[in-house]
Amino acid sequence: MTTETQEARDQLIEDFKKVIEDAEELLKFTANETGGKIGAVRERAEENLREARRKLNALEGDLIAKTKAAAKATGQLVHENPWQAVAIAGAVGLLLGMLSGRR
Repeated sequence: MTTETQEARDQLIEDFKKVIEDAEELLKFTANETGGKIGAVRERAEENLREARRKLNALEGDLIAKTKAAAKATGQLVHENPWQAVAIAGAVGLLLGMLSGRR
Protein backbone atom coordinates (compact mmCIF):
# COMPACT_ATOMS: atom_id res chain seq x y z
CA MET A 1 0.00 0.00 0.00
CA THR A 2 1.43 3.37 -0.95
CA THR A 3 1.79 6.17 1.54
CA GLU A 4 -0.71 8.32 -0.38
CA THR A 5 -3.29 5.53 -0.32
CA GLN A 6 -2.75 5.00 3.38
CA GLU A 7 -3.03 8.73 4.09
CA ALA A 8 -6.24 8.92 2.05
CA ARG A 9 -7.67 5.95 3.93
CA ASP A 10 -6.68 7.48 7.28
CA GLN A 11 -8.32 10.77 6.28
CA LEU A 12 -11.48 8.94 5.20
CA ILE A 13 -11.65 7.16 8.55
CA GLU A 14 -11.26 10.48 10.38
CA ASP A 15 -13.97 12.06 8.22
CA PHE A 16 -16.37 9.21 8.96
CA LYS A 17 -15.66 9.53 12.68
CA LYS A 18 -16.55 13.23 12.51
CA VAL A 19 -19.79 12.50 10.62
CA ILE A 20 -20.76 9.87 13.18
CA GLU A 21 -19.98 12.23 16.07
CA ASP A 22 -22.03 15.01 14.46
CA ALA A 23 -24.96 12.67 13.87
CA GLU A 24 -24.81 11.47 17.48
CA GLU A 25 -24.78 15.07 18.69
CA LEU A 26 -27.76 15.86 16.49
CA LEU A 27 -29.65 12.90 17.95
CA LYS A 28 -28.89 14.16 21.48
CA PHE A 29 -30.25 17.62 20.66
CA THR A 30 -33.47 16.14 19.26
CA ALA A 31 -33.96 13.74 22.19
CA ASN A 32 -36.85 15.83 23.56
CA GLU A 33 -38.71 15.82 20.25
CA THR A 34 -41.66 13.47 20.32
CA GLY A 35 -44.03 12.07 17.77
CA GLY A 36 -44.46 8.89 15.76
CA LYS A 37 -42.38 9.82 12.76
CA ILE A 38 -39.54 11.49 14.66
CA GLY A 39 -39.32 8.51 17.03
CA ALA A 40 -39.07 6.05 14.15
CA VAL A 41 -36.45 8.17 12.39
CA ARG A 42 -34.43 8.47 15.62
CA GLU A 43 -34.48 4.70 16.13
CA ARG A 44 -33.32 4.04 12.55
CA ALA A 45 -30.64 6.71 12.84
CA GLU A 46 -29.36 5.29 16.12
CA GLU A 47 -29.22 1.77 14.67
CA ASN A 48 -27.45 3.00 11.54
CA LEU A 49 -24.94 4.92 13.66
CA ARG A 50 -24.21 1.85 15.79
CA GLU A 51 -23.65 -0.21 12.63
CA ALA A 52 -21.48 2.50 11.03
CA ARG A 53 -19.34 2.78 14.16
CA ARG A 54 -18.95 -1.03 14.29
CA LYS A 55 -17.84 -1.16 10.64
CA LEU A 56 -15.51 1.81 11.09
CA ASN A 57 -13.85 0.17 14.09
CA ALA A 58 -13.41 -3.04 12.10
CA LEU A 59 -11.91 -1.12 9.16
CA GLU A 60 -9.56 0.75 11.46
CA GLY A 61 -8.46 -2.47 13.13
CA ASP A 62 -7.86 -4.09 9.74
CA LEU A 63 -5.84 -1.09 8.61
CA ILE A 64 -3.67 -1.23 11.72
CA ALA A 65 -3.09 -4.96 11.26
CA LYS A 66 -2.09 -4.51 7.61
CA THR A 67 0.24 -1.63 8.47
CA LYS A 68 1.96 -3.70 11.15
CA ALA A 69 2.32 -6.64 8.75
CA ALA A 70 3.81 -4.40 6.06
CA ALA A 71 6.27 -2.89 8.55
CA LYS A 72 7.29 -6.35 9.75
CA ALA A 73 7.77 -7.59 6.17
CA THR A 74 9.82 -4.52 5.30
CA GLY A 75 11.98 -4.95 8.40
CA GLN A 76 12.54 -8.61 7.60
CA LEU A 77 13.48 -7.80 4.00
CA VAL A 78 15.96 -5.15 5.13
CA HIS A 79 17.54 -7.56 7.63
CA GLU A 80 17.86 -10.27 4.98
CA ASN A 81 19.26 -7.92 2.32
CA PRO A 82 20.93 -4.98 4.09
CA TRP A 83 23.15 -3.93 1.18
CA GLN A 84 20.25 -3.91 -1.25
CA ALA A 85 18.29 -1.75 1.19
CA VAL A 86 21.22 0.67 1.48
CA ALA A 87 21.57 0.82 -2.32
CA ILE A 88 17.85 1.43 -2.82
CA ALA A 89 17.77 4.12 -0.12
CA GLY A 90 20.79 5.78 -1.69
CA ALA A 91 19.23 5.70 -5.15
CA VAL A 92 15.98 7.17 -3.85
CA GLY A 93 17.90 9.88 -2.00
CA LEU A 94 19.91 10.70 -5.10
CA LEU A 95 16.77 10.86 -7.23
CA LEU A 96 14.99 13.10 -4.72
CA GLY A 97 18.06 15.32 -4.49
CA MET A 98 18.19 15.67 -8.27
CA LEU A 99 14.49 16.46 -8.48
CA SER A 100 14.60 19.06 -5.71
CA GLY A 101 17.77 20.57 -7.20
CA ARG A 102 15.94 21.34 -10.45
CA ARG A 103 13.59 23.75 -8.73
